[in-house]
Amino acid sequence: MRPEGKVPSRAGPPPPAGVGTGAGAGVGAMSGREAERGGALCLGLLLHVLLGCGSAQQPGGCPAGCECSEAAKTVKCVNGNLTEVPPDLPPYVRNLFITGNPLRRLPAGAFAAQRLAELGALNLSGNHLRVVEAGALSALPSLRQLDLSGNPLASLSPQAFGQGGSPLEELALRGALRDQGALLGLAALLQAGALRNLSRLELADNGLLLLPAGMFGALPALRHLDLSNNSLVGLRNVSFQGLGQLQSLNLSDNSLGVLRNGTLAQWRGLPALRRIGFGRNAWVCDCAIEDLVAWLKESDQVEGKEALTCAHPEKMQGKALLKINASDLNCSVPIDLPSQLQTSYVFLGIVLALIGAIFLLVLYLNRKGIKKWMHNIRDACRDHMEGYHYRYEINADPRLTNLSSNSDV
Repeated sequence: MRPEGKVPSRAGPPPPAGVGTGAGAGVGAMSGREAERGGALCLGLLLHVLLGCGSAQQPGGCPAGCECSEAAKTVKCVNGNLTEVPPDLPPYVRNLFITGNPLRRLPAGAFAAQRLAELGALNLSGNHLRVVEAGALSALPSLRQLDLSGNPLASLSPQAFGQGGSPLEELALRGALRDQGALLGLAALLQAGALRNLSRLELADNGLLLLPAGMFGALPALRHLDLSNNSLVGLRNVSFQGLGQLQSLNLSDNSLGVLRNGTLAQWRGLPALRRIGFGRNAWVCDCAIEDLVAWLKESDQVEGKEALTCAHPEKMQGKALLKINASDLNCSVPIDLPSQLQTSYVFLGIVLALIGAIFLLVLYLNRKGIKKWMHNIRDACRDHMEGYHYRYEINADPRLTNLSSNSDV
């Protein structure tokens, strides 16, 4: 019997041990799967973003056949069989190497479409460049270093950097000026004042015999000039005036035999010039080298001057220039043949002018006698011609001939 007023309990039997724990484990498992799904979704979204960014950066990516480093701001296109400047260079590039390619021509606006505002160093060495046209390098406002070495240049336009000039500071043309046309183009480019900021100019290994006159006249900022390993035989037509900041001049491995006093005087007037290289030249130790020897003994500008030796004549071969004395050269007076010839020509002209003046004076003083003499000659010629005319008339008319014969009888 149940007590009255009591409501029987409907709660079921207590759950077996572990049932509550299993339910908690099921909830944890569901949370882990959701976390995995969320991680996969995030990874997918990240990949999508990365791929999207990669496709968005494709236009400014690395050109085919080149290696790019955005961190180093460098692009290298080496031995890539390029026949033209890549049109899709990244805008961040500061150092560009295009070397060892069959690149034969640099046309006008070769870099115009690139908008390479930060490009400061351009290396085009070791290609097959023969022509650099006007305006080929005009769209590079930050260019400071240019290397065209090892190219068989045949034509270098004086307007290669455009009409406004260039901020270029270093120019290397080693082994690139063996064609006379390229050398004359460079001379015109420099003389036009397009590279007034140039501080280093390398013209070594070009086989140069002579340099165009006034080639360096418009380079007021030039500090280093390398003319080594050429075939220069003299510097008579080269002017170093205006190179007030020149610090080093390399003339080693040429064919210099003598240097005139005019060139030495120009070097004396360059206060910043401290290093001059003369090694391995064919010095001719005759009377004409006295000025050079005297300058070497008093100058501290020449590097390794103790090692400079004579190449000619045979009796002086191997003798150090610093050890040459006047007795070795056997020169009684300094010989300067051009100045002597110039003096002789002036003296000859004065003598001839004096003789001409005396002759005209004699003619003037004897003008009456000369006039009478001329009249006498004229009368004598007239009489002579009349005699010839008379004889001709007699010979031409048979009747006059018979009359002449009868009168003779």
